[in-house]
Amino acid sequence: MSYSISQRAFNTPTNPTHGFRISCSGAPHDHNDNQKLILPNVDRRNLLVGLGSLYTAASLTSLAAPITTPDITSLCNDLNSGVNNIAESVRTRKCCPPNIGKKIKPFVFPKEKMVRMRWPAHRGTSEQVDKYRRAIQAMRDLPEDHPHSFNSQAKVHCAYCNGYYTQVASGFPDLDIHIHNSWLFLPFHRWYLYFYERILGKLINDPTFALPCWKWDEPAGMRIPEIFILKDVNGKPNPLYDVYRDAWHIKQVVIDLDYDHIDKGISDEMQITRNLCTMYRDMIRNGGDTISFFGGNYIAGDSPVANNDPSVGSLEAGSHTAVHRWVGDPTLPYDEDMGNFYSAGYDPVFYIHHVNVDRLWKLWKDLGIPGHKDPTNSDWLNASYVFYDENEELVRVYNKDSVDLRKFNYRYIENSEQVFPWRKSRPAKHSKSSQVAWTREVETVDRIRFPVRLNKILKVRVKRPDVSRTEAEKAEANEVLLIKRIKFDSGKFVKFDVFVNDKLKEGEVRTPCDPEYAGGFAQIPYNDMKNMFMSSSARFGLNELLADTNTEGEEYATVTLVPRTGCHDLTIGEIKIELVSIL
Repeated sequence: MSYSISQRAFNTPTNPTHGFRISCSGAPHDHNDNQKLILPNVDRRNLLVGLGSLYTAASLTSLAAPITTPDITSLCNDLNSGVNNIAESVRTRKCCPPNIGKKIKPFVFPKEKMVRMRWPAHRGTSEQVDKYRRAIQAMRDLPEDHPHSFNSQAKVHCAYCNGYYTQVASGFPDLDIHIHNSWLFLPFHRWYLYFYERILGKLINDPTFALPCWKWDEPAGMRIPEIFILKDVNGKPNPLYDVYRDAWHIKQVVIDLDYDHIDKGISDEMQITRNLCTMYRDMIRNGGDTISFFGGNYIAGDSPVANNDPSVGSLEAGSHTAVHRWVGDPTLPYDEDMGNFYSAGYDPVFYIHHVNVDRLWKLWKDLGIPGHKDPTNSDWLNASYVFYDENEELVRVYNKDSVDLRKFNYRYIENSEQVFPWRKSRPAKHSKSSQVAWTREVETVDRIRFPVRLNKILKVRVKRPDVSRTEAEKAEANEVLLIKRIKFDSGKFVKFDVFVNDKLKEGEVRTPCDPEYAGGFAQIPYNDMKNMFMSSSARFGLNELLADTNTEGEEYATVTLVPRTGCHDLTIGEIKIELVSIL
């Protein structure tokens, strides 16, 4: 993770516009027959400001609206144009679900006492593995146009992640819905896996059926589980095998949770140590408040392509993305299956990967650290999705019902000694003798002309909001570095790393276990939109970093952005540091 210093370049993006809806009710609807006033080309937030002189703040809040998925069977648009080299794709781009004439029903949790126990994929019993294989095979055997078929389930992810649905139910028919890169990421995938698991159980008539979990955050689970590697089992094709995987990585290689398309060539022991440091950063240092962990606000009227100020959560941008790219086949144009949003669901590994992401959401709350709280904003609570359930009914589900696992009746089998193996992997504090003073003048951020293109390393000094805060003050607010309005080509994998107050001696290699490594920004490609530039932001916790780099008393933080891959046309819109309340 070494780098050299060079100068910056500049680029200027364009600014999008939004549509807006006015509704007489701020509550979500299960049907699309309510009347709406659609005002095209009016920025939603600008309209709120304009109405400020007419309405009180309380009444203005009723104008906010959550993301509401429309009828997925009748209001889905397959992408037939604007697709980037569709002939080179190994999976279909027709991702709309089958329409079997069902109307959307409000979801009600089944009244059952049985609890499904999700098990570690690397330690499954022969009975657990056999049930899992039988269930996946039964799903593969269904007709492709069945809503429970293997391909139909894979297309759920493709459709929700690539703009097959619009915000028409909220009055914005020209704005797509994307469930990544925002606070929808975690609850959407929890619901997706819930129905996927229940469908598999019904296919083998087993109400106790539970999915395995790829515990890549634990040392014993940091390889692709063996049950997914064999092409054949007992003389028959293994239903868990997928041909579109990295041929080297499936050979029981330890995963790299900070993967940037370069295999580091280090020992297994060293890679495991770095992985644990990465997990600590994703779960604790950079996930210190609700938005930093979940991702930024995303509500009706926001464009997923050019949102006003979105941000990606620490777990999604970090280890989650690294696993996707590490498993996908790099010899294919679009790194199918796991390496691309449109194709990820065709690999059974995708589901056990996201089972672990779901588990980590639970563990993040179980840590009991101040600031580790689920969102309480009504626009998050009332955001909704539509799925086929295990009975082939179309049901609408809400984020507000996703936060209490007791309702879902599943649990995770944990090794009590290793539930938080990364909890003690905080990067070690540097001794002052190992650090050197800067000899080169670094410009302050206010002298930088934004947006700046990240085709070269960028190094700037950023003024901090406060210096040498007391422990009591730190307990009330986290100091957070914000890299805002990151614009990138969504058709390719992008990654850059962030360092703060790097004072290591020249020539020393930086790793995820060095405290000045704040983390990285990475995005899985969409590849359905040709030359489509998306916008995002990233957040990095500084409380511990400043202490461990002996720089708490400095007025400015020196921030270094290092492009790793896909960044030649990526631009940065703003760099700042804020205090974020965790009370």
